[in-house]
Amino acid sequence: MFVSKIGIDLGTKNSLVFVPKKGIVLDEPSVVAVSLLDNSILAVGEAAKEMTGRTPDTIRVYRPMRDGVIADYRVTLAMLRYFIKRAIPRYQFFKPEVLVSVPAGITSTEKRAVVEATTKAGARAAYVAKEPILAAIGAGIPINSTSGHMIVDIGGGTTEVAVISLGGIVSATSLRVAGDKMDQAISDYVKTKYNVAIGENTAEEIKKKVGCATPLKQEAMIEIRGRDLVAGLPKNIKLTSTEISETLQEPLQEIVATIKAQLRETPPELSADIMDKGMIISGGGALLKNIDQLISQTTGVPCFIAEDALTCVARGAGVVLDNLDVYKKSIMTKK
Repeated sequence: MFVSKIGIDLGTKNSLVFVPKKGIVLDEPSVVAVSLLDNSILAVGEAAKEMTGRTPDTIRVYRPMRDGVIADYRVTLAMLRYFIKRAIPRYQFFKPEVLVSVPAGITSTEKRAVVEATTKAGARAAYVAKEPILAAIGAGIPINSTSGHMIVDIGGGTTEVAVISLGGIVSATSLRVAGDKMDQAISDYVKTKYNVAIGENTAEEIKKKVGCATPLKQEAMIEIRGRDLVAGLPKNIKLTSTEISETLQEPLQEIVATIKAQLRETPPELSADIMDKGMIISGGGALLKNIDQLISQTTGVPCFIAEDALTCVARGAGVVLDNLDVYKKSIMTKK
């Protein structure tokens, strides 16, 4: 079977690859390990993430995507090449058409970098589509209808808030506060309160296991290990979900403020639609416990978490690839 089209959700934290009729064929961290001795790529994805914080000085682990855009072009190119190679059977000679998701607030230079990297990585034609539209399609929102819909896509590097109607974005904001900033807040809190340094993988684990937007009815606890900054020795500490909830308030309030600002800019007719239907949350940030409650309490608008929130953008890319001719004019730009 020849793969002629591939959809890539190029995320700051994780990247997903979608192939029509097969579904999601790859879901790996956006991490690349590079050997500094000969400048070669040692590992990509899960294998590279496992090396984070554990490498000798001859190996460096990169996250080439920062805030949803390319921060390191060469390493991103290697990562895209790896994804395309993994998605395509070895015996195939034809290059595929590749659709890549980008943040709504991307500049034309950043967009050009994505298209160029994708073409160099082995695509016959490269398209870019804005993340909020793909997330909305993947979440099952009928984007071509006349009524307004609001999507909040909380990823690793960016939070995308968009109002969609008649197949296009009426207004959108791209906020560079998302999962990474939450991890950083946890890391800073542990350092300040307990004098213990922890790595980014540990901070992410804390967020996943006991992180919550509002305090849980039944408090959860996690024991973690870090380095005591005074003694310099390993140390175990226990953290509660209430502590982490308080720690996450700053990044969460920035996200809520952006949603409120977007609601204020929305035309009155569309505001009424959003009030009726509520807003949809997608992306990895949607998995933070009680985030829907926090947003609906502070904005007064009903809030729902998309089904399989993590894969919404990739599945949206799949729908677009299946109907490429329909969507080419409305939501995509081709270089």
